[in-house]
Amino acid sequence: MNDNSLYRSWHLGGNDHNNITTEFEWTLLRFHEAFQRYCLQIGSTAGLGNLTYQELIILNVIRMQDRPKPVTIIARLLNRDDIPNIQYSLRKLTSLDLIEKDKESSSKIHNYAMTSLGREKIDRYAELREALLTTQTSSIDKVDEKMAESARLISLLTGIYDEAGRIAATYATPE
Repeated sequence: MNDNSLYRSWHLGGNDHNNITTEFEWTLLRFHEAFQRYCLQIGSTAGLGNLTYQELIILNVIRMQDRPKPVTIIARLLNRDDIPNIQYSLRKLTSLDLIEKDKESSSKIHNYAMTSLGREKIDRYAELREALLTTQTSSIDKVDEKMAESARLISLLTGIYDEAGRIAATYATPE
């Protein structure tokens, strides 16, 4: 949207930079909702319809690079700090025989790896993703360059938002 005057009466607007930031945040929010719906539908079509969005994403992270991962690495890759919720999801994925829990021999750390059923379902997810998504996005002019640039920008902004959240946590809350 080029006309930021529509946001001038917003509590999040007020000047050009705030208006543009507000539009960016709302675009991300709408994108996230669309992405979540898309992931759930592809997951359902791949035979993973009993999973939540978060469980589906965790399953894809475990499949990354075909290496077992401990819960701390899964959390770090997803930029999450809610370890108990991730552990709950891991227990569910284990009970569905999509992943297996394995303890390192000389450690208390447990790693999570794909089972053959999990690999089969996630490979089907990847096939559907290619057939339904990346074949469409590949027709966008300079899409790889645009996505790489967008990924770098969003990664940088993720750090700034995390830092702003840490700073905000040090402020006194209103009574």
